[in-house]
Amino acid sequence: MKIHESAENYLETILRLQMRNGYVRAIDIANELEFSKPSVSIAMKNLRENGYIETDKDGHILLLDTGREIAEKIMERHTLISNWLISMGVPESIASEDACKIEHVISAESINAIKKSLKNK
Repeated sequence: MKIHESAENYLETILRLQMRNGYVRAIDIANELEFSKPSVSIAMKNLRENGYIETDKDGHILLLDTGREIAEKIMERHTLISNWLISMGVPESIASEDACKIEHVISAESINAIKKSLKNK
């Protein structure tokens, strides 16, 4: 399943906020990503229409199975790439920023090679 990088970023952010706060509202996403509330509202509408999220009666955003699967994959890639770059001496803030860019385009083969590389250290 191929989705846009921006949708992957939103899903990952929802998962991170859910893990940190226990719930997620559109305003939390806007604050986290430093986006406008209207931009986030449009993105949430698109994610909802595509079956990645739902919103409960209190306005909390919940990941559906397909959304969670994508979010977990992106988060795993982010963590793996960040740790790999840090292990090579890249400062944590730069490694995290670079991982945000790489996580969307890297192949499964390269991810597996990085996993092997980190296991052998």
